[in-house]
Amino acid sequence: MDYDFIGAQSGAMETFESLVRSEFAPKSTYLNTASTGLMPARTVAAMQAAVEASAAGRPTDMFADVEAARASFARLTRVPGRRVAAGASVAVYTGLIAASLPAGAEVLTAEADFSSTVTPFHIRGDLKVRTVPLERIADSVRPGTALVAVSAAQSADGRIADLPAIRAAAHEHGARTYIDASQATGWLDLDANDYDFVSSVAFKWLVCPRGVAFLVVPEDLGGLPPVFAGWVAGEEPWDSCYGPVEELAHSARRFDESPALFAYAGARHSLALLEEIGVDAVRAHDLALADRFHTGLATLGHEPVPAPGSAIVSVPGLGHRQPELSSAGIEVSNRAGNLRAAFHLYNTTTDVDRMLEALSS
Repeated sequence: MDYDFIGAQSGAMETFESLVRSEFAPKSTYLNTASTGLMPARTVAAMQAAVEASAAGRPTDMFADVEAARASFARLTRVPGRRVAAGASVAVYTGLIAASLPAGAEVLTAEADFSSTVTPFHIRGDLKVRTVPLERIADSVRPGTALVAVSAAQSADGRIADLPAIRAAAHEHGARTYIDASQATGWLDLDANDYDFVSSVAFKWLVCPRGVAFLVVPEDLGGLPPVFAGWVAGEEPWDSCYGPVEELAHSARRFDESPALFAYAGARHSLALLEEIGVDAVRAHDLALADRFHTGLATLGHEPVPAPGSAIVSVPGLGHRQPELSSAGIEVSNRAGNLRAAFHLYNTTTDVDRMLEALSS
């Protein structure tokens, strides 16, 4: 595997390469992380071990895996673990935030954002949901805006929201911020302390199994109603199995969904791998590959959707070529008519060049 890791010191590059080589062995040219990330070998092994232990009647402590995954995600997003809830779905956590808003509250969203990020606000029926182009989000925050809800990176085309400007505008007008970081955690430089709420699935850029998602809440828990609280939301979960939970967790764990335990048994190892490699190293690698793809597209006469600094590159008008490319062993997506390629830590310059060669034919 030929890693074009620009700007790295040799020791860091060797660590990056050795870890990736030991954990990933894709059988295709896989450029589809924006849909689903590849799981590392350590994660697959941990899940197999957990399943086999369960089948043998000696299940492992997968609740410990949940806590390890929570702590790892917290470190990756630079917040204390007590501010992180563990669940399975961004849509559920968006719904939780929507449920916290008073009737008539204004929610500002971006046009054509991912449905899980925006639909629960529309479903309420008594909220004022205002939608503007992504580039106008910060300028559109106004007095009376209660919440700005936006994806850090757009699913369809990889455009990155101007998060510093959005944060500043929200602060100026007293609005809260909700960032869906599902297409960003794992490669984008993101400090969850800068926002009120941050959600993310983990099966994309965090290379976890499906069934894992997280929500970061403020220190004061953000006034969220624990509307789906079950026994795992208790301060002492094993004492909260019968009757109403008498004492909810004092931390964000009160917003935990009952976890998909086998998924979390693997997730803790995926997240640990990203911590070992470092998000800075992953970002440098991913963006170097995206830049290489941009350069090659220009020589072929194609112009991607402008998305500076994104690991996702979408090319208008080429989405129809996705089935043909898949048949040739190159996995990408067709999103809104765009051919979407996503570059991550297990991709190489060879992958980029093979994709460009296929597009030129």
